[in-house]
Amino acid sequence: MAESAYVFQRVDDQRELERLRMIERVFDPASRRRLLHAGLQSGWRCLEVGPGAGSIMNWMGEVVGSTGRVVAVDLDPKFLREVDQPNVSIVRADIRTAQLSQQSFDVVHARYVLIHLADYEVALTKMLDCLKPGAWLVLEEPDFSASRGIVGEEEDLASVHKVNQAIAKMYVTLRMDYALGLKLPALLQRRGLQDLVVENDAPLCAGRSGMARVMKMSAEQLSEKYLATGVVEQSDLERYCRFADDPSTWAIYYATIAVSGRKAGG
Repeated sequence: MAESAYVFQRVDDQRELERLRMIERVFDPASRRRLLHAGLQSGWRCLEVGPGAGSIMNWMGEVVGSTGRVVAVDLDPKFLREVDQPNVSIVRADIRTAQLSQQSFDVVHARYVLIHLADYEVALTKMLDCLKPGAWLVLEEPDFSASRGIVGEEEDLASVHKVNQAIAKMYVTLRMDYALGLKLPALLQRRGLQDLVVENDAPLCAGRSGMARVMKMSAEQLSEKYLATGVVEQSDLERYCRFADDPSTWAIYYATIAVSGRKAGG
């Protein structure tokens, strides 16, 4: 099993919590819709992998109610201190090695988790093993190959392009797939999942939008890693952040590929 090299390790905790909460504000509505479409309801047993700041985990706990159960698995659950629902529990573990009951969950959900694993297939196998026959897997992963600046000053657009290249190189250097989302449908198809629902969400966003703010926060937190690629200079990062903060600019910061599928046998 490959070592975990989560790119947001060793960053400022307070700023990271702010970034995770911004991700929740931007992406939770779609995640909730997908989980409800998969049938999430009272009494279900749910596994949340990489819960971040915990919003989806807590929301699922409310939906499944007292007769249901939510288990959240996270390598470092430091942002999950405010859990006060008796039907929600947190397991501090690596999903690839976590001791979880097989064929015991009605739904498994992960958002922006597999992209951080060079051996994501190991994690996927674990998730599938946890599902009951006929239960649902809901995955959401980014595709950074879709990233591009659209409207802005020429010099700023050049810097945006360089930062996008740095993001790609950072992941490649870590032996991770910066466009993993694109592989999800075929990956789950090969694993035998049925009734696949595939979405490719690549929003064209103005500066200062939620998506732009997420990526500005990421650039600020990962500036040293971006600079270490040799693709960008500090001036490029500064232009990128100004671009993301300017409401007259437009860009596709990345796409989210979401795939839901039902395990065979139910």
